[in-house]
Amino acid sequence: MSAVDLRRVWKPSVTEFWAGRRALWWTVGPAGELAVLLVHRQFLRRSRHVKGWMGWGPQVPFDAVLLLRRADGSLHRRPIEDIPVWPSHIALLPASRLLVASGRAGKEDSGAWSPNAVVLSLESGRQEAALCIGDDIPALVTDPGGCIWTAYGDEGIYGGHPESAAGLAGWSAQGQAVWAPGGRLPAMPLEGCTAATEGDRVWLVWYSGSRRAGTFLTRITPSTGEVTSWASPVHDPDGFAVRGRRAVLTKRVHNQRSTEVVRAELAGDVWRVTERRRVRVPGRVVMRCGQGRDGLLWLRAGDTWLHIEA
Repeated sequence: MSAVDLRRVWKPSVTEFWAGRRALWWTVGPAGELAVLLVHRQFLRRSRHVKGWMGWGPQVPFDAVLLLRRADGSLHRRPIEDIPVWPSHIALLPASRLLVASGRAGKEDSGAWSPNAVVLSLESGRQEAALCIGDDIPALVTDPGGCIWTAYGDEGIYGGHPESAAGLAGWSAQGQAVWAPGGRLPAMPLEGCTAATEGDRVWLVWYSGSRRAGTFLTRITPSTGEVTSWASPVHDPDGFAVRGRRAVLTKRVHNQRSTEVVRAELAGDVWRVTERRRVRVPGRVVMRCGQGRDGLLWLRAGDTWLHIEA
């Protein structure tokens, strides 16, 4: 694959590193803005066993700076104080709001599920809502209308949470369940892989452990509730983006500075591989490294962000 196909978008400056700030959780908004949560080392501890940026964990509550790189290349910073949850995901919401979500949810003494996500105002810095959006969330994305879409792992699917049990779910920013698959999937989900949006449509990628095992691409149209699923041309991909009948998927070479890039086209009802290349990237590709927005697959490689066009 030529270097032109992998475009470097952003990496933290040396100033950030020497100031003690680490670029940790990240997302891409519906308008193509890259958002990265920068956290000072005074709030962090390092795992001896987990490599890459995923090895840093915060002492809750903690302060951070949200760096926004807009589509025009301009950079904006928003300080945030006292974030009350251990993040697994962040996501942008309309009206300058940020969702910070933990991948796991626990139960209170009453048996109710405890909140595992908060919505924060980027203008005032205040917490606007605390919500529970299910347990064991490997993949999460927000759509342009402000809904939250989640795909769950096996511990959530079999852990007793009602929405997690379905494998996929849609939520309002107030924590109300607004969509469920309702028996419209080709198999029972076992694990979420990654997520993407294309216009007002949402794509959740997941695999099944049933007899009809495989990885599936499920497209949801929030305005109508329509659900369509296809067999994925790549098993358990880390990243996915789609534009019309073309898609690009990535599958990391575990903890290495390379990834497999696969291009596919929809021929009839089948996604067929048109190109498959292993490419060298600037840093380790680890979990939660990919997110698709409107035909661009954003890929994190170490502390460098790139994107690939479908």
